[in-house]
Amino acid sequence: MSQSPIRIAVVGAGVFGRNHLRVIRETPAAELAGVYDADAQRGAAAASEFGCRAFHSLEEVAAGAQAAIVAVPTVSHCEVGVRLMDAGLDVLVEKPIAVNVEEAHALMAQAARRGRVLQAGHLERFNPAVEVARSLITVPLFFEIHRLSVFSPRSLDVDVVSDLMIHDLDILLSMTGAAPREIRAAGINVLSGKADIANVRLAFPGGCIANLTASRVSTERVRKLRFFQPGQYVSVDYAKQECFSISVTPQRQIVPRNWPVTRSEPLKLQLESFLECVATRARPRVDGAAATQALSLAADIQRAISEHGIEVAATLASAPPIAWDASKA
Repeated sequence: MSQSPIRIAVVGAGVFGRNHLRVIRETPAAELAGVYDADAQRGAAAASEFGCRAFHSLEEVAAGAQAAIVAVPTVSHCEVGVRLMDAGLDVLVEKPIAVNVEEAHALMAQAARRGRVLQAGHLERFNPAVEVARSLITVPLFFEIHRLSVFSPRSLDVDVVSDLMIHDLDILLSMTGAAPREIRAAGINVLSGKADIANVRLAFPGGCIANLTASRVSTERVRKLRFFQPGQYVSVDYAKQECFSISVTPQRQIVPRNWPVTRSEPLKLQLESFLECVATRARPRVDGAAATQALSLAADIQRAISEHGIEVAATLASAPPIAWDASKA
């Protein structure tokens, strides 16, 4: 006997909320219950576009849905998630799961108390190319990761570490199975009041090193992960969903290989996984604990960036004035 579609609502009708609305509407295992946004006009416009109900409160959401996607600004993730779980809904909270570790723990505690599914929106975990690369891991010793994006006015309530790099932090933690023991980081504010570009070096137990660069002020879009391990180099293009490797055989032969990847939209795969967890009460692939680990690492990186900024400011304050040279402009 087939299971009835799960009624799911979206809270937050911004750019990402609308992506969730589209994917829910296209997924047979889900029924789009409606959308709620604190801006009633924006909520009504999204409801009209996707042919669903416009809820006027979280109480209406709870009464009309079994589960919800929380796609509001990060500062409201905890409040909204806790209220929805208290009302009996399972929730998928967009990344980062909360504004800080304390609020992430509050979400986890509420999920445990109410017996609710709590999943975090780290959708790169569902990227088919990442899944192929994960199957190739033996003893990774060096990671090089770039995530560059053109500037967008969305998500400016968080810095580039929480906005973009946190995807790769989650992937790194899942691939290494350990937290780093050393962090060096630098970040620069370019077009917003928070760091818009950051470079990080992480040292893990056992000698693994990871270099990450994230920018939301780039002129191009790049989303790539590369790792090196004994006898092999593996490259992942997140956007193209491609996985390529170069291996060295015991006979010292070089073997390049393009690995077969069954391409699919990660957001759709993430939703399907969430719906399966709602239906079976299984533990999500990216549960509250995993999301909190990524958030905690992001917070450590942000502190390292702040410390580096203080050091740079001291250097600039003690440096002699730099004379303007038009020939170098």
